Amino acid sequence: MTKAPAPSHALGHRARLRARLNNGNVLEDYELLELILFAAHPRGDTKPLAKALLKHCGGYAAVLRAEPATLMQVDGIGEAAVAAIKGVEAAALRLLEKDLREQPVLRNWQAVEAFCRARIGHNSIESLWILYLNSKNKLIKAVEEQRGTINQTPGYPREIARHALHNAASAVIMVHNHPSGDTTPSPEDITFTRAVRTALETVGVALLDHVIVSRSEALSFKNNGLL
Repeated sequence: MTKAPAPSHALGHRARLRARLNNGNVLEDYELLELILFAAHPRGDTKPLAKALLKHCGGYAAVLRAEPATLMQVDGIGEAAVAAIKGVEAAALRLLEKDLREQPVLRNWQAVEAFCRARIGHNSIESLWILYLNSKNKLIKAVEEQRGTINQTPGYPREIARHALHNAASAVIMVHNHPSGDTTPSPEDITFTRAVRTALETVGVALLDHVIVSRSEALSFKNNGLL
Protein backbone atom coordinates (compact mmCIF):
# COMPACT_ATOMS: atom_id res chain seq x y z
CA MET A 1 0.00 0.00 0.00
CA THR A 2 1.31 3.44 -0.94
CA LYS A 3 1.94 5.65 2.08
CA ALA A 4 0.02 8.89 2.27
CA PRO A 5 2.13 12.00 1.70
CA ALA A 6 3.05 14.10 4.70
CA PRO A 7 0.54 16.85 5.51
CA SER A 8 1.46 20.20 3.97
CA HIS A 9 1.65 21.89 7.39
CA ALA A 10 4.24 19.31 8.53
CA LEU A 11 6.33 19.87 5.41
CA GLY A 12 6.07 23.62 5.89
CA HIS A 13 7.17 23.36 9.52
CA ARG A 14 10.22 21.31 8.55
CA ALA A 15 11.18 23.76 5.82
CA ARG A 16 10.85 26.72 8.18
CA LEU A 17 12.89 24.97 10.87
CA ARG A 18 15.69 24.15 8.41
CA ALA A 19 15.64 27.73 7.11
CA ARG A 20 15.95 29.15 10.62
CA LEU A 21 18.95 26.90 11.31
CA ASN A 22 20.61 27.79 8.00
CA ASN A 23 20.10 31.50 8.70
CA GLY A 24 21.96 31.24 12.01
CA ASN A 25 18.97 31.44 14.32
CA VAL A 26 19.30 29.93 17.80
CA LEU A 27 16.97 26.97 18.11
CA GLU A 28 15.34 25.55 21.22
CA ASP A 29 16.54 22.14 22.44
CA TYR A 30 13.39 20.40 21.23
CA GLU A 31 13.80 22.01 17.80
CA LEU A 32 17.35 20.69 17.49
CA LEU A 33 16.04 17.24 18.34
CA GLU A 34 13.28 17.64 15.78
CA LEU A 35 15.93 18.24 13.10
CA ILE A 36 17.81 15.12 14.17
CA LEU A 37 14.62 13.05 14.10
CA PHE A 38 13.62 14.19 10.60
CA ALA A 39 15.98 11.58 9.10
CA ALA A 40 14.34 8.74 11.04
CA HIS A 41 10.78 10.04 10.67
CA PRO A 42 10.39 11.40 7.13
CA ARG A 43 6.68 12.04 7.71
CA GLY A 44 4.68 13.51 10.52
CA ASP A 45 5.23 15.87 13.42
CA THR A 46 8.40 15.10 15.43
CA LYS A 47 7.90 17.86 18.00
CA PRO A 48 5.99 15.67 20.51
CA LEU A 49 8.64 12.96 20.16
CA ALA A 50 11.46 15.47 20.72
CA LYS A 51 9.77 16.85 23.83
CA ALA A 52 9.14 13.33 25.13
CA LEU A 53 12.85 12.53 24.77
CA LEU A 54 13.85 15.66 26.66
CA LYS A 55 11.44 14.86 29.48
CA HIS A 56 12.50 11.21 29.66
CA CYS A 57 16.26 11.86 29.65
CA GLY A 58 16.38 15.19 31.47
CA GLY A 59 17.81 17.52 28.84
CA TYR A 60 19.39 17.82 25.41
CA ALA A 61 22.88 16.68 26.39
CA ALA A 62 21.40 13.77 28.33
CA VAL A 63 19.48 12.67 25.23
CA LEU A 64 22.65 12.58 23.16
CA ARG A 65 24.54 10.68 25.88
CA ALA A 66 21.75 8.22 26.70
CA GLU A 67 22.19 4.52 26.08
CA PRO A 68 20.20 3.17 23.10
CA ALA A 69 18.05 1.08 25.44
CA THR A 70 17.15 4.21 27.40
CA LEU A 71 16.20 6.11 24.25
CA MET A 72 14.05 3.25 23.01
CA GLN A 73 11.98 3.39 26.19
CA VAL A 74 10.29 6.41 24.59
CA ASP A 75 7.36 5.33 22.43
CA GLY A 76 8.15 6.04 18.78
CA ILE A 77 11.93 5.79 19.08
CA GLY A 78 13.37 2.93 17.05
CA GLU A 79 16.78 1.92 15.74
CA ALA A 80 16.78 4.59 13.02
CA ALA A 81 16.12 7.39 15.51
CA VAL A 82 18.73 6.02 17.90
CA ALA A 83 21.29 5.94 15.07
CA ALA A 84 20.50 9.56 14.17
CA ILE A 85 20.89 10.72 17.77
CA LYS A 86 24.09 8.75 18.42
CA GLY A 87 25.51 10.01 15.12
CA VAL A 88 25.17 13.60 16.32
CA GLU A 89 26.81 12.68 19.62
CA ALA A 90 29.73 11.03 17.80
CA ALA A 91 30.19 14.10 15.60
CA ALA A 92 30.25 16.40 18.63
CA LEU A 93 32.84 14.23 20.39
CA ARG A 94 34.95 14.14 17.22
CA LEU A 95 35.03 17.95 17.12
CA LEU A 96 36.03 18.18 20.79
CA GLU A 97 38.76 15.59 20.30
CA LYS A 98 40.05 17.48 17.26
CA ASP A 99 40.72 20.53 19.45
CA LEU A 100 42.94 18.42 21.71
CA ARG A 101 44.89 17.07 18.77
CA GLU A 102 45.64 20.53 17.37
CA GLN A 103 46.72 22.40 20.52
CA PRO A 104 48.80 21.44 23.57
CA VAL A 105 46.34 20.47 26.27
CA LEU A 106 47.96 22.71 28.88
CA ARG A 107 47.11 25.73 26.73
CA ASN A 108 43.55 24.59 26.19
CA TRP A 109 42.42 23.16 29.51
CA GLN A 110 38.80 24.18 29.00
CA ALA A 111 38.74 21.95 25.91
CA VAL A 112 40.11 19.06 27.98
CA GLU A 113 37.36 19.43 30.57
CA ALA A 114 34.69 19.85 27.89
CA PHE A 115 35.84 16.69 26.12
CA CYS A 116 35.97 14.67 29.34
CA ARG A 117 32.54 15.78 30.50
CA ALA A 118 31.02 15.14 27.08
CA ARG A 119 32.65 11.73 26.81
CA ILE A 120 31.75 10.25 30.20
CA GLY A 121 30.22 12.93 32.43
CA HIS A 122 26.67 11.68 31.82
CA ASN A 123 27.47 7.98 32.12
CA SER A 124 25.55 6.00 34.73
CA ILE A 125 28.45 3.56 35.12
CA GLU A 126 31.88 4.61 36.35
CA SER A 127 34.66 4.26 33.80
CA LEU A 128 38.33 5.14 33.51
CA TRP A 129 39.73 6.81 30.39
CA ILE A 130 43.32 7.61 29.55
CA LEU A 131 44.35 10.50 27.30
CA TYR A 132 47.71 9.65 25.74
CA LEU A 133 49.78 12.72 24.83
CA ASN A 134 52.87 13.18 22.68
CA SER A 135 55.99 15.16 23.56
CA LYS A 136 54.19 18.40 22.64
CA ASN A 137 51.27 17.53 24.96
CA LYS A 138 48.92 17.04 22.04
CA LEU A 139 46.44 14.19 22.08
CA ILE A 140 47.51 10.92 20.46
CA LYS A 141 44.37 9.01 21.40
CA ALA A 142 41.76 8.70 24.13
CA VAL A 143 40.99 5.17 25.31
CA GLU A 144 38.57 3.65 27.77
CA GLU A 145 40.81 1.54 30.02
CA GLN A 146 38.23 0.15 32.41
CA ARG A 147 34.49 0.18 32.99
CA GLY A 148 32.89 -0.23 36.38
CA THR A 149 34.45 0.52 39.76
CA ILE A 150 38.13 1.34 39.35
CA ASN A 151 40.17 -1.74 40.16
CA GLN A 152 43.14 -1.01 42.39
CA THR A 153 44.92 -4.34 41.98
CA PRO A 154 48.73 -3.90 42.02
CA GLY A 155 49.07 -4.95 38.39
CA TYR A 156 46.67 -2.43 36.93
CA PRO A 157 48.86 0.70 37.22
CA ARG A 158 51.58 -1.27 35.45
CA GLU A 159 49.12 -2.02 32.64
CA ILE A 160 48.50 1.70 32.19
CA ALA A 161 52.27 2.24 32.02
CA ARG A 162 52.58 -0.55 29.46
CA HIS A 163 49.83 0.95 27.31
CA ALA A 164 51.51 4.37 27.51
CA LEU A 165 54.70 2.88 26.09
CA HIS A 166 52.74 1.01 23.42
CA ASN A 167 51.14 4.29 22.31
CA ALA A 168 54.49 6.13 22.35
CA ALA A 169 53.10 8.59 24.91
CA SER A 170 55.27 11.09 26.74
CA ALA A 171 52.49 11.99 29.19
CA VAL A 172 48.99 10.91 30.13
CA ILE A 173 45.88 12.36 31.74
CA MET A 174 43.59 10.02 33.64
CA VAL A 175 39.86 10.72 33.62
CA HIS A 176 37.02 9.00 35.41
CA ASN A 177 33.45 9.89 36.21
CA HIS A 178 31.41 9.93 39.39
CA PRO A 179 27.81 9.07 38.41
CA SER A 180 26.63 10.43 41.78
CA GLY A 181 27.48 13.95 40.58
CA ASP A 182 29.91 14.59 43.44
CA THR A 183 33.41 15.02 42.02
CA THR A 184 35.13 14.89 45.42
CA PRO A 185 37.98 12.32 45.21
CA SER A 186 37.65 9.31 47.46
CA PRO A 187 40.66 8.03 49.44
CA GLU A 188 40.77 5.15 46.95
CA ASP A 189 40.93 7.61 44.03
CA ILE A 190 43.92 9.35 45.63
CA THR A 191 45.73 6.08 46.40
CA PHE A 192 45.13 4.77 42.89
CA THR A 193 46.38 8.00 41.32
CA ARG A 194 49.63 7.86 43.26
CA ALA A 195 50.14 4.21 42.27
CA VAL A 196 49.65 5.07 38.59
CA ARG A 197 52.01 8.05 38.84
CA THR A 198 54.71 5.81 40.35
CA ALA A 199 54.23 3.16 37.65
CA LEU A 200 54.45 5.76 34.89
CA GLU A 201 57.58 7.33 36.38
CA THR A 202 59.40 4.01 36.09
CA VAL A 203 58.99 4.14 32.29
CA GLY A 204 59.64 7.87 31.91
CA VAL A 205 56.03 8.95 31.29
CA ALA A 206 54.48 11.88 33.17
CA LEU A 207 51.04 11.84 34.75
CA LEU A 208 49.90 15.39 34.03
CA ASP A 209 46.57 15.16 35.83
CA HIS A 210 43.69 13.04 37.00
CA VAL A 211 40.30 14.59 36.27
CA ILE A 212 37.03 13.52 37.87
CA VAL A 213 33.93 14.57 35.96
CA SER A 214 30.17 14.56 36.44
CA ARG A 215 27.31 15.95 34.39
CA SER A 216 28.07 19.52 35.43
CA GLU A 217 31.50 19.58 37.08
CA ALA A 218 35.14 18.65 36.59
CA LEU A 219 37.78 18.41 39.31
CA SER A 220 41.51 18.49 38.56
CA PHE A 221 43.83 16.69 40.98
CA LYS A 222 46.65 19.00 39.93
CA ASN A 223 44.70 22.21 40.44
CA ASN A 224 43.60 20.99 43.87
CA GLY A 225 47.07 20.04 45.09
CA LEU A 226 46.42 16.30 44.96
CA LEU A 227 49.08 15.49 42.37
